[in-house]
Amino acid sequence: MTDTVIPTAAGRLFSRPAAVASCVAFVLIGMIQALYGPAVPGLRAEFGLTPSAAGLGLSLHFTGGVAGVLAFNAVHARISNRLLLSVSYGLMAAGAAGFALAPDWPLALTSAFLGGLGFGGVDYGLNQLFAVGFGDRSTAMLNVLNAHFGIGAVLGPALIAWVGPDHYPYAFGVCAVLAGVLVLCTGGVRGGAAQSAAPADRAAPPSGGGALSRVLIGFLVLYILNVAVEAGVGGWEPTHLETVGFSATVAASATSVYWLMMTAGRFLVVPVALRYAPERILAVCAAGMTACLLLALMPAAAPAAYAGVGLFIAPVFPTGLTWLNSALPQAGRAGAWVIAASMFGGVAAPPLLGVGIEASGIHAVPWLLTLLSAASLVATVQLIRLTRRPSPRVP
Repeated sequence: MTDTVIPTAAGRLFSRPAAVASCVAFVLIGMIQALYGPAVPGLRAEFGLTPSAAGLGLSLHFTGGVAGVLAFNAVHARISNRLLLSVSYGLMAAGAAGFALAPDWPLALTSAFLGGLGFGGVDYGLNQLFAVGFGDRSTAMLNVLNAHFGIGAVLGPALIAWVGPDHYPYAFGVCAVLAGVLVLCTGGVRGGAAQSAAPADRAAPPSGGGALSRVLIGFLVLYILNVAVEAGVGGWEPTHLETVGFSATVAASATSVYWLMMTAGRFLVVPVALRYAPERILAVCAAGMTACLLLALMPAAAPAAYAGVGLFIAPVFPTGLTWLNSALPQAGRAGAWVIAASMFGGVAAPPLLGVGIEASGIHAVPWLLTLLSAASLVATVQLIRLTRRPSPRVP
């Protein structure tokens, strides 16, 4: 990126109304992502689809998301923050409206991809800007921002339940209107393409290309593993709980608690983020996730253990972005790559875990997830070592 903006108390990247609008935007992207699954019965009835064909809507949404992250990152150095967000909101509005009004399935899939482009732009743009836009409070504000995604993920299925799956176009229409309103709420977003210098008390790794590459690869691995655990628990917790003796109702409720704990965890970590460095928070989170997944091996404790995973995994995604920004201030595209990697992890993890489960059985779910979480802990420790400021030599 060409411009470097270091926020000061007098020159934040977001006014207070713009920060509130950004949180509403994350509620919106959480809602849109969560609408596709509950809408499947309505989509099948409307277009005569098989279950796998109906699932393509979410796949195209995620595909557009990855493309949006990379595309908006590529042009961010040449456009203002305000324009990046305005275009992203506009794409989401067009995609949601197109999906609601599509007369045939190919056009609906095109709209899902178009909305996904906007989704990726919002996810990339706001995460990047919140990572640097609030000075020392950026880690806390990133967690607040991403907590609103969880609120949207809860509201989306509730909206479909209220209107009914057959009336899914109304739910997507609400999202289109909200995205259109957000286009009008970008006036308080300041600056051009922004990135922050590393904080004064934390040094970047050596400037050599090899060290930079190792740190970037470490963050990519960390994000893929983190989202793999997140999606793996969300996707396989109900099946595992039913297998070990819980009713379908209890299993579904426990999974809802897991997602709610992810939302609560991001709010609860805010005061912690104001006192402790991001890498310390992530090390504790990775250790806590691993311990909870080991506890899930005990059937009676599994529902509470999975809730604990949600609590510990909650801060990882937003807090890691602040750490990334301070560790690699010279790598302007690092944030985009790790956000894209996280989306890839969310798409690839459930089916890959399914292959492992087919070979080992449903009872192996906690073991498989523990292996991923333990690998995340190793990656975190390795990143701490790579990004640690070298001690000054004493003559």
